[in-house]
Amino acid sequence: MIALLHTGAAKFPPNLLPRSRQAVSLLFPAGVLQGFRSIVSRKLASHGFGASMAAMSSFPPQRYHYFLVLDFEATCDKPQIHPQEIIEFPILKLNGRTMEIESTFHMYVQPVVHPQLTPFCTELTGIIQGMVDGQPSLQQVLERVDEWMAKEGLLDPSVKSIFVTCGDWDLKVMLPGQCQYLGLPVADYFKQWINLKKAYSFAMGSWPKNGLLDMNKGLNLQHIGRPHSGIDDCKNIANIMKTLAHRGFIFKQTSKPF
Repeated sequence: MIALLHTGAAKFPPNLLPRSRQAVSLLFPAGVLQGFRSIVSRKLASHGFGASMAAMSSFPPQRYHYFLVLDFEATCDKPQIHPQEIIEFPILKLNGRTMEIESTFHMYVQPVVHPQLTPFCTELTGIIQGMVDGQPSLQQVLERVDEWMAKEGLLDPSVKSIFVTCGDWDLKVMLPGQCQYLGLPVADYFKQWINLKKAYSFAMGSWPKNGLLDMNKGLNLQHIGRPHSGIDDCKNIANIMKTLAHRGFIFKQTSKPF
């Protein structure tokens, strides 16, 4: 009855609206209406809506001031070529309080050992030869990352930040492996990170076998952009993190100290 009256009120002429409200008040005293609202609230909460609505408006503070979302793309083929070389280097600076993107670092990198991209690599990543030809070397890109980190205040000892990747490959295998091959040092800030797959499994109780696709599906999120595009993958990681944070999840370092 209340629902019918409420729906119909939108169609009433303006001069009749006060009378309709008065009629509802006469039919349903304040105590009854308050009890009805309480029942509805409990029903919504029993289905998880109450908690999700509260989480969307506020969520517990994170341990870090900033999350640095990173996802490399590298040279590849079938069978795999060696050594693999980073060809896309994207980072999103995610505010740990709002979980919003504040800044972006994004560069393509010219490979030197295997400078010609394979058709398999282009099909997988969407990166064509012209996007890497003439681009800075990995050493130059790492120098620019350091400059960007300094500009963003991320090298300040009082600022707590940590990288986030979809898996351990990017910072456990790919970057240190290529730096070792080229005789380059690895900055300390690349030596600790959060593996989003592990974080998701802690939060949701299941392991995402298909990575971002499974995590988006598990959280009812729309996939952003193109799979295996480094910058698009970073946007998906950031979106998943924001959703988990709104659900009350607090992110912790998953990598072991070097």
